[in-house]
Amino acid sequence: MAKQTAPSPIEVQKYLHGLEYPAQREEIIDKAEEEGADAEILELLQKLPDKDYESPVEVSSAVSKLG
Repeated sequence: MAKQTAPSPIEVQKYLHGLEYPAQREEIIDKAEEEGADAEILELLQKLPDKDYESPVEVSSAVSKLG
C-alpha cells in the first residue's frame, strides 16, 4: 500500500485565502473549515504549534515542517 503524502503548503493556503494576520492556530483551522478544507488538511492544521502566525509564509513554513 502506497504511503499517502501530506497536503502541501500550497494546498493548505488555498483554504486560507482572505485570512487576516496575525492569526492563531484556531483561527487558521476555522478559516480552512469555512473554506471547505477536507479532514486531512484540518488534521494537519491541528498539529501546528499553538502560536500567533504573522503571515501566510509562516503558516506554510510550519506546515512543511510537519510533512
